[in-house]
Amino acid sequence: MSFALSTVEHAGKVLGCIEINDRFHPLESVAAETGLPQDVVALFAQWDKHFPVLQKAAAQCDPAAGLARGEVKVLAPLLYPGKVLCAGANYYDHLAEMGVPDLRKEAQRLFFFFKPPRNAVVGHESTVEYPLGTEMFDWEIELAVVIGKRSRRLTLDNALDAVAAYTVAIDLCARDFNSAPDTFYKLDWVAGKALDTCCPLGPRLIPAAFIPDPQNLALELSVNGQVKQDARTSGMVFDIREQLVTLSNIMTLDPGDVVLTGTPAGVGFPKRTFLKVGDRIDAKIEAIGALSVQVGPSV
Repeated sequence: MSFALSTVEHAGKVLGCIEINDRFHPLESVAAETGLPQDVVALFAQWDKHFPVLQKAAAQCDPAAGLARGEVKVLAPLLYPGKVLCAGANYYDHLAEMGVPDLRKEAQRLFFFFKPPRNAVVGHESTVEYPLGTEMFDWEIELAVVIGKRSRRLTLDNALDAVAAYTVAIDLCARDFNSAPDTFYKLDWVAGKALDTCCPLGPRLIPAAFIPDPQNLALELSVNGQVKQDARTSGMVFDIREQLVTLSNIMTLDPGDVVLTGTPAGVGFPKRTFLKVGDRIDAKIEAIGALSVQVGPSV
């Protein structure tokens, strides 16, 4: 039984839900009988135990029951991730558009940066804040991975066993804040990438069991209806397994952590075309769905 996991607001209450065919079945309605947690993020603490129970609960959901989309506000599916880790410069075509001279894999270094979960993560149809003072507010669509077990020293053979689910992410950044040419290190990842509301996630989580090949999914991002990014996850330099191996050698990955796996070509920076207040961003990934946000003024 295929299903998704979502978090919604209904009648002033935040509800973790099993989502089936655009209807939302609150976890609280099945928690007493199944022992499942009532919020989505808690499911990942014991994902191997909870996933088969979720499958049985989903199979028993009445298709005509649950909450309709028009009755709820869809929130970010994880409120909130533990860590949000983001791979930088991880698609061959994106390296090319950014002017990297040597595109061979062996010439690249896999690196990551953080986004602050409680301040950066927002959900579907949210308004994201235009950063005060920036002139280069840019977009990036990314496949996001949710960790389902505590992991350290993963290998290429077992790395995907640590993945519980996938979702859509938009990595919003202020390119001009990211650059620090007058300093020794030349870059400031926090200033450019760790902004409030800069990490929309959603609209749902698809369990990894329902996505047999995450390395061959279509991604598309548009701004005001104009397609900017159109690619497949097969274009990654370092695949998901390699990213998780590298990360788990640096630090422990915990259940509920989220990894953004890089973005393909089509960002605004090479053409000096950037977001402005009022713009709408639509990001969709095959087998997961579409995540939409609008750019609002600085707060």
